[in-house]
Amino acid sequence: MQFVRTEDLRTGMRLARPIYNKDGVLLYERDSKLTRQGIVSIRHFGLIGLFVLEPAEPVPPMTLEDIEFERFQTVSVFAIQEELTRILQTKKAQKMQMIVASIIKSYGRLEHKINFIQSLRSKEDFIYKHVLNTAMLCAMMAKVMQVRMDEQLEVVTAAIVHDIGKLGNAKHLIDKSELTMQEELILHNALLSGFELIEEIFVSSPNIKRICMQCQKGLECIKDGTPLKDANFAKGSRILMVAETFDRMTAMQFGRSPDSPVKALHYLLEHEAQYGRQTVNALVNSIHILSPGVCVELNTGEKGLVIKENEQNVLRPVVLSFRDNEILDLEDERLFGDLDIVDVMRTLDNRYIFDKETLKKYGYYRNEPDEEGEFIEE
Repeated sequence: MQFVRTEDLRTGMRLARPIYNKDGVLLYERDSKLTRQGIVSIRHFGLIGLFVLEPAEPVPPMTLEDIEFERFQTVSVFAIQEELTRILQTKKAQKMQMIVASIIKSYGRLEHKINFIQSLRSKEDFIYKHVLNTAMLCAMMAKVMQVRMDEQLEVVTAAIVHDIGKLGNAKHLIDKSELTMQEELILHNALLSGFELIEEIFVSSPNIKRICMQCQKGLECIKDGTPLKDANFAKGSRILMVAETFDRMTAMQFGRSPDSPVKALHYLLEHEAQYGRQTVNALVNSIHILSPGVCVELNTGEKGLVIKENEQNVLRPVVLSFRDNEILDLEDERLFGDLDIVDVMRTLDNRYIFDKETLKKYGYYRNEPDEEGEFIEE
């Protein structure tokens, strides 16, 4: 699977992700081949780009949970768009509690990891999809960290509204990949005005503004390379920092291709003093990052296929080397301590495709949850 910008789309390319219209109606199914008319339509949608399958790549399997994940994104993003627009126009939050409750019900009570599937984005819905994904990650991480329900409600709410200032005063800067100093000042002031609006809307919940402001302060410290020194830094603020950064890095962006979850995790670990190791671990324990079937690149230039996930150290799974079919158990530091996974493969060169039966045969198959979210023993 590769990310292709809209201007680079060609007829015959196959979709790796379905495309829905603004009402949530399915327009193009996975594995659909792009036609000239289809490309024109997609450009009219304003999408930044698409995830497409390579010529010989089979359609990746999707569990019922994966399908529900995409359905939830499609339905929820429009509810968030309506609510944030209403807040900007009336300074009243009418359906925020219902939206937050829905996110927590679906993703703040899980007892297992999920596949975190990035959505297609356009300039019009970019922020709405970003804050939705950030809120979903916050709900899952808060559950893993066993924060109190009131704190979970606050951080998920903060995730939804933390970028509202951009919608109000800096929407014209959303699609700019590089900002001038003047534009950065405009964006900064827009965020500050958003925080004041958040304080006004959620006057009975001052922690929501606090979480948003501390998150912004923490991200600025990381960008400037300065240490984060604040004894009163809230746990929810670090959760929002990690979720915000992970979604921003792995989602499609204006001006560049998205980073892989592995690249994003490396970045978070490089700055764990600011993000907090416990918080980064909560992300790792919420979503699958290196599951069986993922093709990876090692620091030696070698490529391989993950055949067993490492629950204790996600970046050191069992890998099948493409070079000589050797099984590399990266958890064994004595034998493979000099090997590290630096990224996932960008193309399918020499990819080995294992079906479930093969994984079962060698004892590396991981059961997927059924429709009710339960794991079936096989």
